[in-house]
Amino acid sequence: MVLKLFFPQCCNTADSGLLVGRWIPGHNSAVVLAVIHYPFIPGQVKKYLSELQSQTQVDLTVLGSWSMPKEGQEGMDSFLKDLSTIFPQKCWLQLSREIGKRGFTCQVVQNNGRLLQDREQKNGEGDKIILIHYDQRKVMLSQLHPVQDVGQKSDVEASELRLVFQTVAQSQPLFFLDKYDDGPLKLSHWQSEGREASIIAELLKQASVPVCIFLTWLLSLWYWFCSFRILHLPPVLFISSKLSTCVQSVYRAVHFRTVFSPKKAGTHVEFMRKANIFVSFLVDIALGLLLISWLYRENRISKLADTLVPVADVSMIPIISHLQKSLGLSSVQWCCFVPQRERRRRSARSAERCCCHRSEVGRVAKELQELLEWLMGAPAGLKMNRALDQVLGRFFLYHIHLWISYIHLMSPFIERILWYVGLSACLGLTFALSVLSDIVALLTFHIYCFYVYGARLYCLTIYGLSSLWRLFRGKKWNVLRQRVDSCSYDLDQLFIGTLLFTILLFLLPTTALYYLVFTLLRLVVVLFQGVIHLSVDFINSFPLFAIGLRICRPYRLAEGVKFNVLCQEPGTPLHLMMEINPLKCSSVLQCYRTPTYSCYPKDSWAGLCKKLFVGELIYPWKQKTDKTD
Repeated sequence: MVLKLFFPQCCNTADSGLLVGRWIPGHNSAVVLAVIHYPFIPGQVKKYLSELQSQTQVDLTVLGSWSMPKEGQEGMDSFLKDLSTIFPQKCWLQLSREIGKRGFTCQVVQNNGRLLQDREQKNGEGDKIILIHYDQRKVMLSQLHPVQDVGQKSDVEASELRLVFQTVAQSQPLFFLDKYDDGPLKLSHWQSEGREASIIAELLKQASVPVCIFLTWLLSLWYWFCSFRILHLPPVLFISSKLSTCVQSVYRAVHFRTVFSPKKAGTHVEFMRKANIFVSFLVDIALGLLLISWLYRENRISKLADTLVPVADVSMIPIISHLQKSLGLSSVQWCCFVPQRERRRRSARSAERCCCHRSEVGRVAKELQELLEWLMGAPAGLKMNRALDQVLGRFFLYHIHLWISYIHLMSPFIERILWYVGLSACLGLTFALSVLSDIVALLTFHIYCFYVYGARLYCLTIYGLSSLWRLFRGKKWNVLRQRVDSCSYDLDQLFIGTLLFTILLFLLPTTALYYLVFTLLRLVVVLFQGVIHLSVDFINSFPLFAIGLRICRPYRLAEGVKFNVLCQEPGTPLHLMMEINPLKCSSVLQCYRTPTYSCYPKDSWAGLCKKLFVGELIYPWKQKTDKTD
């Protein structure tokens, strides 16, 4: 049998006295936590340990004696040995160290009065003693992974090492009293090497309580405002669920409630989650303030507004002329077609901006108009259905005209809107990025409409062809049983089905080409918004506090321990040094990553390609669950 004794390094030079610690239940090992210096009164020691047991819920006891001989204390060893009758234990440890030697002399006196060291010397293969030195402060502050809370019930019995870590961590009240305090008892432990300057930290803790109460009250006002019935109507809920700004606001409100709650974190996981959210929020605010400081310098807001607002006389004239020609309208009919107020507004704005440079949005409209003209001709030498091609081209051209009219309607207010939107960065960079994502969605709404129209038309064509193909084979889709069954058709049904199949088959290249072009445009917009959402998700979920803790204080997140031989002298037990192995950075990210609203399983690449092939909408509509015919 091997007796393992965990001894703190800070007690190597402590004065003679009693060893206070705990016997690890279910294991032949003990943990020394402190040394009570001589002189002391045994009754006061027992009273002090009983008070600590009620506070820490740890079975603290006197393990034995510690002897560090000094001048004038020649009879100290015999005195300390006799204390085993006052503090009866199953095994009484007797540790002694001579000045100038590195190793300790250890003896274990059992109830029958025999020494464990004598049995080892006689048998050669009997009981052995191993002294394991550890850094008490690091072990107390570290958390062994995988995390298992103290009060958590588990079917697997806790390991010996985990019990050692938990014993040192739960014994913090024992370290409040040391050898420099005035009192009947003086102790040596890790605090004896120098108390930490915790006065400022305690003052900050006391000052944070009213701040947390005030912020909790503000959050209650926010939730009271969100509880209005009008905000829970289905249209409002649908729009708010699609806006990234609303989603980020709800997400931050939940985080504020977690962080600024006056309730103290009960477990290590809750503490790390609060710390990660708080540090992430501070970094988010700092990045947002940096963005504001850059955005409001050198008149960048006006330059950005000039970039977004299209120039009417550059991008509108070719589109309007082509649309007028496609619709077959004369100038008088076109004037009746376009409202007079809009013509006046367009002409005035054209006169004001005739000297302006070509804007990005205007170039987008110009490129879309040229793309539609290319599709309405013979794209890549393909033979298209001219009637359907002309109808779809005119339809999309008119939508471009409506979109540019919408942009021109908003152009006088864009600079002011951008000025106020820029202030949203004071709430954090993630909030500003969410607003940017919504602005991109609004500015590319016409591309989304093109994609939806093309996808719906292409989807109807594909499903119509598949249904008619089953008709040729004498089969049909059974909606109730969700399977393909045999079915008999008469001659009229087969004739009508043949006509419809032929029509849809010859119209398929035209619809597929429009669908392909606008799907590629939509995927570009979705890719840009996806990069924004990934950036927001990275800032929200990245465990910055845990990573900083891993870099600055790696012992705080422990994955295990390693033992090095410290001393092995004849006549003394084996001395080992226990060092903490820090947790890997990848494991830190996996354990402490904050879950966000976008942390859900996405479609596979195969599922995405299938949806694109059959014309199903991939974003932002819901996924299709049931097959229809």
